[in-house]
Amino acid sequence: MAKRTRREIYLGEGSGTGSGSQHLYVNMGPSHPAMHGVIRIVAELDGETMVNADVEIGYLHRAFEKECEVGPYNNAIPYTDRLNYVSPLINNFGYASCVEKLLGIDVTERCQYIRVIMSEISRICDHLTCIGASAMELGAFTVFLYMIKAREYLWELVEDVTGARLTISYARVGGVKADLPDGFGLKVRKAFKETRQVLEEVGKLLTGNRIFMDRMVGVGALSREETIAYAITGPLLRAAGVSYDVRRAQPHWAYDRVEFEIPTGRNGDNYDRYLVRMAEMEQSMRIVEQALDALPGGPINVDWEGRAIDPASYVDRGKQGKTEGLLLIPITLSPNLAGLERPVHRAVNVADKRVVLPPKEDTYGSIEGLMNHFMLIMDGSGIRPPKGEAYFPVEGANGELGFYIVSDGTDRPYRVRCRPPCFPPMAALPRMIEGEMVADIVPTFGSINMIAGELDR
Repeated sequence: MAKRTRREIYLGEGSGTGSGSQHLYVNMGPSHPAMHGVIRIVAELDGETMVNADVEIGYLHRAFEKECEVGPYNNAIPYTDRLNYVSPLINNFGYASCVEKLLGIDVTERCQYIRVIMSEISRICDHLTCIGASAMELGAFTVFLYMIKAREYLWELVEDVTGARLTISYARVGGVKADLPDGFGLKVRKAFKETRQVLEEVGKLLTGNRIFMDRMVGVGALSREETIAYAITGPLLRAAGVSYDVRRAQPHWAYDRVEFEIPTGRNGDNYDRYLVRMAEMEQSMRIVEQALDALPGGPINVDWEGRAIDPASYVDRGKQGKTEGLLLIPITLSPNLAGLERPVHRAVNVADKRVVLPPKEDTYGSIEGLMNHFMLIMDGSGIRPPKGEAYFPVEGANGELGFYIVSDGTDRPYRVRCRPPCFPPMAALPRMIEGEMVADIVPTFGSINMIAGELDR
């Protein structure tokens, strides 16, 4: 390829001035000001046609992987959901499952189903945000409002289970923080009914819309071969006709016990990516409904040897702000709070190597629970997986999200690495927009659904 010589072009100079055709270099960004200027594109233009692009993916390195290496295994969980605030639960579970693989333990059957349920709800929230934001960027503001309304239905479910909406930290090595609340299944079905109504309306507004299709069809396309060569996964890969899905290719948790289809496209363009995400949301709701129907009883956590740990007899509703009805009524305290020794939550020492953090009511309600929590998160204590390495992939909303952990036998990871699904599509962005119009950068960038937190990790 011939070496290009850059020349600054000023207003009034160029092909229209008789000076001959000149390439114009335009600095687009830094965009996304909430992320300290994560994305910057230096676009090389011939008129309004994109000739080339130099993509700068970040100025601020968040050091996620190194932060995970300076403390005990449990302490890394709050960092994982900060990678992707839109679908944080998938990140939580992916990391916890990788540590469990190092320990050689399997979580309980009920926990596996809970992880599937909450992951799919998280996936739907991510797709709703992606399509809504992409539509808004093309002028379809009504669609954005519809999608945010649907996301609110699902975020209420997430809040009911985890006690939070964004910074969740719901996963635990060996299980999850708390069981599903009473009546959760009915709330899910009601929320899904309302979500399906929203998606039907959005489909009427976008799917056959001439303006929307003109901006999306044939734009930002990657062939099947190009997509594979860039190691792209998720909706972008499936939009190019490749039916790879980690949930099917490498079944984990309870995904091998539910039925679902893998939507694919043919052209690998922005429009097919939109269609794939719309279809995937219906499949995710289908998965959740099956998992709720098949949800087994029993405990939700296991210890480091894989032995089941019974859940606490009540949840700390006061800490969630749900104080109504808590006064002047008899309640059954957990054995720990009643002043008795709970066999499954003894004061932890290094030799015991317990995994799961104690319930919140134990931590706040007794010295034994406080010490248990203290020993699991403080340096020199906590869980100690044997020497070895493990990689655990999950199907994130944007593709394969993988965690790789190396253990040297101590209480903290020797190495932690993350495979962010957003990175390969960003590497392919110059190829997607090459030969397209300047305005096509907007829908193409939206179709990638770049998540700055995981990209600039």
